[in-house]
Amino acid sequence: MGKIAQGILGGLSGKVGNVIGGSWKGIDYIRIKPSSVANPRTVGQVNQRTKFTATLEFLQAVKPFIKLGYKGLAVKKTEFNAAMSYVLNNAITGTEPNFVVDYPNALVSRGGLSGVLNPTSDLATAGEVTFGWDDNSAEGNANTTDKAMLMVYNPSKKESISLLDGADRTVGSQIVPIPTTYAGDTVELFMAFITADGSQVSNSIYLGSGTAN
Repeated sequence: MGKIAQGILGGLSGKVGNVIGGSWKGIDYIRIKPSSVANPRTVGQVNQRTKFTATLEFLQAVKPFIKLGYKGLAVKKTEFNAAMSYVLNNAITGTEPNFVVDYPNALVSRGGLSGVLNPTSDLATAGEVTFGWDDNSAEGNANTTDKAMLMVYNPSKKESISLLDGADRTVGSQIVPIPTTYAGDTVELFMAFITADGSQVSNSIYLGSGTAN
């Protein structure tokens, strides 16, 4: 039981109802005890946690790519946090409680460099993915020396293979080796460009999914 010293305006020691009082360094204080929440796991909270978990699992698996892909957006935040904010708010789909990453909208690179023209992918050969694109180095702010950024994401294994300094934009193709353990797994494919000095990147593009051989 709490006691109020010196009348109602005096110091309060202990607890009276939901009011808690005490003294710190000779200063009397009171605070209101927060009322308990009967059900802290509301449907909205559970849904948000599920979306957060789906986003986190995806981005943790593709960290090397987003470290470069979000470098220009890491203003008062990390590249990871910038990517987390974007994907969580723009690339989660599904109905409760089954929320997943919407890969076509999940930009793993964001920037103002001219993007990829007519990308293609081929998984026919075992242990590799062949990426292709058209040379658009004469358009926009593209450069002949821009490097391809290529990524193979394996959702079932929650890991990815990235090539961050691939062939020049003018070359038009690049092979990315993948582990033999990926055989039979569905993989998701992404591509972007980065300038030779690493100062600019393009928005990434999703090339679709396929079964690794």
